[in-house]
Amino acid sequence: MNIGTFAFKNGQLIGSIATLTVDLARLGLRPVESDNEKAPAFEIMALNVARKWVQVGALWEATSNSTGEVFYQGSLDDPSLPEKMAIMVFGDDEDGYRVVWNRPAPMRQNMDGSRQTRRRQRDDNFGEGNATEDGRIAQGEEDHVPAF
Repeated sequence: MNIGTFAFKNGQLIGSIATLTVDLARLGLRPVESDNEKAPAFEIMALNVARKWVQVGALWEATSNSTGEVFYQGSLDDPSLPEKMAIMVFGDDEDGYRVVWNRPAPMRQNMDGSRQTRRRQRDDNFGEGNATEDGRIAQGEEDHVPAF
């Protein structure tokens, strides 16, 4: 979902992001100059109510595995937001950039907090049945609770 844009104005990347509950009308992308290969490409700066620029996020350069397109990914975070907002920025200096947001997939966890693993799928794709080889209903253990 497109939630914003950035374009060059007076030599700086200026833009905005707007959703139903977030309205960041004045944002800037400030290039980061660093020799550290893990440093972000841009700091995301926002103009606050006191008209001061504050950092609210960062973007790192990434490359699409399928197309080879270069884009930026990172997140916005601020105490006023209910949670961090992961974003991606696509485009170029000439045509401008669009800001894209996707809802993250929920993490599936077991009750002990460990991550849930996928169960192996059976070859017939039907799972275990309740019929015997001759077609009769099998007498199962009614007290048995199946695994999740």
